[in-house]
Amino acid sequence: MQLSIRRREELWFYTLISPWVLGFLAFTAGPLLASLFFSFTRYDVVSPPIWTGLQNYARLLEDDLFLQALKVTTLYTIITVPLGIVVSLGLALLLNRDVPGIRFFRTAIYLPTVTSGVALALLWMWLFNPEFGLINYGVAALTGWRGPLWLQSETWVLPALVLMALWGVGGTVVIYLAGLQGIPTELYEAAELDGATGVTRLWSITLPLLSPVIFFTTITGMIGTFQVFTTIKVATNGGPNYASLVYVVYLYNVAFRDFQMGYASALAWVLFIIVLLLTLLAFRSSASWVHYEDEERR
Repeated sequence: MQLSIRRREELWFYTLISPWVLGFLAFTAGPLLASLFFSFTRYDVVSPPIWTGLQNYARLLEDDLFLQALKVTTLYTIITVPLGIVVSLGLALLLNRDVPGIRFFRTAIYLPTVTSGVALALLWMWLFNPEFGLINYGVAALTGWRGPLWLQSETWVLPALVLMALWGVGGTVVIYLAGLQGIPTELYEAAELDGATGVTRLWSITLPLLSPVIFFTTITGMIGTFQVFTTIKVATNGGPNYASLVYVVYLYNVAFRDFQMGYASALAWVLFIIVLLLTLLAFRSSASWVHYEDEERR
């Protein structure tokens, strides 16, 4: 019996998406469900998992390193995300100009984002070296001050990591630049005719029309900072004295250094819940400050 055109299209559809579906089930959904199961067990990879119920989650409340990692990650997020938005938007405003050589500067700003995380960490470890690092050399040349220990100091390690994060804002700058170029120039021309200053145009036109982009970068930035791993693992491994112990570094150490896969799975699911709640909170608050162009027209 000859199949109808609709039926053949359905068969082709399921055939073509089947590799993705199989890959999703095998490499995403499967491990996800497995980690949920392991979070209720005591599992060290070698021995069979032993069901312990909510013991892993109860242990979190008594784990000082978990609380330290959560505190460091929260502080890192609170500092990095707003500062990254301000720096990215400022650079995007500077790059949104038709001046000679602007393509070179746009490329230069974006280039660090394609650098490997390990290479980036090694570069900054050299720059922050208290003995022969370029940053302390410059500080000493300008002020005569020897400069801090940076990555070896409990006080300065977090500011140093924030500076490392700001080095890679090029991807966010590109997003803001696209948003700025999508704002109609007629609005600026009309405001200028009305005598609006540059600050007024920025506050009354640019920021409101750019608020969806700011909202997007806030969400992605928050998720990214809660999952930061590579640069901090290579540069400090959570030291000194756990001053830079971010959440995912602690999770990695529990899973692959201590081989406590059950407890590490519980840590992973708690991280998922925290990020989910913060994202939902951000979406709930967006109604009061995010303005969409279609809504303004209606």
